[in-house]
Amino acid sequence: MQGMRLLERVGDAAVGPLAFFGGLSIFGARALRDALRPPFEVAEIARQMFDIGWRSVPLIAASGFAIGIVLSMHTRASLERFGAEAMIPAGLAIALIRETGPLTTGLLLSGRVGAGIGAELGAMRVTEQIDALEATAVDSFKYLAVTRILACTLALPLLTVLMNFAGIFGGFVAEAAIASMSFQLYFDRAFSLIEFSDFVPATMKTMVFGFIIGTVASYLGFETRGGTEGVGRTSTRSVVLASIFIIVINVVLVRLIFFFFPQGG
Repeated sequence: MQGMRLLERVGDAAVGPLAFFGGLSIFGARALRDALRPPFEVAEIARQMFDIGWRSVPLIAASGFAIGIVLSMHTRASLERFGAEAMIPAGLAIALIRETGPLTTGLLLSGRVGAGIGAELGAMRVTEQIDALEATAVDSFKYLAVTRILACTLALPLLTVLMNFAGIFGGFVAEAAIASMSFQLYFDRAFSLIEFSDFVPATMKTMVFGFIIGTVASYLGFETRGGTEGVGRTSTRSVVLASIFIIVINVVLVRLIFFFFPQGG
């Protein structure tokens, strides 16, 4: 009897994650399908773009600026050993644009936006506001989930560009303070080695990050149960799962960039 119970527990532990990933995959596929079908909730998408994108600008700009200063100091400490201080701006720009900027932006947004979307939709689920929308013939999935997923997908590349330039500017401030490097010389060197294959693929992959953040948070919000405690769990799980998925999928995307853009990998 105890052996049967143990087998049941093992089976539940194995089936649970599979059921979650299956439900999440179906949710994301449905969101992709509905995003391409009218009617398009333009006003709601614009509102979500403002909440997700514009209100994240101070966080992204401040974080990028600080990261640029820190990277500049660490890069200088390494390159000074080889007498290659002139390569500091180019090295900093390449590091930010290729990897540091996109990944950091995705993780920051998964914390700020993922938690917000999960908590908001979770609260609407437990207070039956989603059911009320459906009772008035409103497509709650498209109005609440698809609009947020689209807003995340569109906002991430723009915020990544902001992160990159804030980081490069932070590096300039550090170099100007340490080495008295001029603005024109710094930026000439910073962009001297940047090419199309460095900037575009690394920035566009953040659309996948945005889709992951919006999909995970919306799915968990729609599946929230258990009152206010459930809302808290949803908020936490949204951040953790979205961050893990971003880190894992980033490995795959970097490999694809290496394959299609060998010079920009």
